[in-house]
Amino acid sequence: MSEATKLPREQITDGLQHAALIANIVANIAGIRDLRRDIHAHPELRFEEDRTADLVAAKLGDWGIPVHRGLGKTGVIGILKAGNSERAIGLRADMDALPMQEQNRFDHASRHPGKMHGCGHDGHTAMLLAAARYLAEHRNFDGTVYLIFQPAEEEGGGANEMIKDGLFERFPMQAVYGMHNWPGLAVGQFAISEGPVMASSNLFRIVVRGKGCHAALPHLGLDPVPVAAQIITAFQTILTRNAHPLENGLLSVTMLHAGEASNVIADTCELAGTVRGFSSELLDLIERRMEEIARYTCLAHGMDCDFEFTRNYPTTVNHQQPVAVARRVMASIVGEEQVLPQQPTMGAEDFGFMLQQTPGCYCFIGNGDGDHRSTGHGAGPCTLHNGSYDFNDELLPLGATYWVRLVETCLPEKLE
Repeated sequence: MSEATKLPREQITDGLQHAALIANIVANIAGIRDLRRDIHAHPELRFEEDRTADLVAAKLGDWGIPVHRGLGKTGVIGILKAGNSERAIGLRADMDALPMQEQNRFDHASRHPGKMHGCGHDGHTAMLLAAARYLAEHRNFDGTVYLIFQPAEEEGGGANEMIKDGLFERFPMQAVYGMHNWPGLAVGQFAISEGPVMASSNLFRIVVRGKGCHAALPHLGLDPVPVAAQIITAFQTILTRNAHPLENGLLSVTMLHAGEASNVIADTCELAGTVRGFSSELLDLIERRMEEIARYTCLAHGMDCDFEFTRNYPTTVNHQQPVAVARRVMASIVGEEQVLPQQPTMGAEDFGFMLQQTPGCYCFIGNGDGDHRSTGHGAGPCTLHNGSYDFNDELLPLGATYWVRLVETCLPEKLE
């Protein structure tokens, strides 16, 4: 095991004063913080992470880590070997930003209008780079660590694209691990649980097809708007009356569009939204009932409809053994009382694709309540996908320490 320290209080924040951080990582964290803020200032959307990928590959190369590029278009794989063991694990960080406007005004705010690191992927990349540097310098493990820098987590399915390009065939591993910052969870805390921890993400689009006419002569047409309203109302009975009361699911109509003039009844009315859930059985039920309700409601009014249901991201399901290992590592760093149960969320993660292919787990690391933000942040809360969000740099040494200790635990050096 590498050196660890409980640093003097004046050297670290209150949230981490009792954490067993790796001293070498803490000593070098300023450079990683600057790198994180540079990535934040230059956000790139899904499958456009060329600058970020170049930066990641250059840093890995500087530290003597071989790099493979091109999986999932802009993905980067660092291949870090030590000893002679054939054992291997993967550590994954996402790189892409969101298509949203940043409200912050501090120095490292986005320089590209309409693009923002509003989910902390800049911090995820930085934490894994900090761990990569330490592991490359010390190599106190036996086996192979695949450093997976993934593109397009935000609605692009970058994990699945990397899998299609042969991620697990080219880089076979016994387990894969992911981590996400979590606002509201205190700095110095982790959350992890077995089983489903993030919901599947699914999209639907329905077009109600009526017959347009003058709004003053509605009897000459077929108005799709009240029919769409009935469909939306009926959808609310699927989870309350068709699904088992203990099943967790979500159905939200988030878009509705019809017409372009106030005195014209439109030909069509389009509605779209999202469905979330933790089981395929519930998802099957929701899709079936949605289509029945949409088609038969239209039929009752002399109309028909187009119905599309797209299964986007699968449920993220953590595996028992990797969770046990990760929990033990977390407890060794922050103490057992700071490792909390991971409450399942209706948010979705394409890391679920990876967990369908190989054992692994996905955890949360506390991002705090937003007090870390400097003068110049936006007026909104420091929550994910909010224009006032910023990753908490206090997490950098903690996240990197966790990655290193996880590698040392999963790939221990041979005892002499």
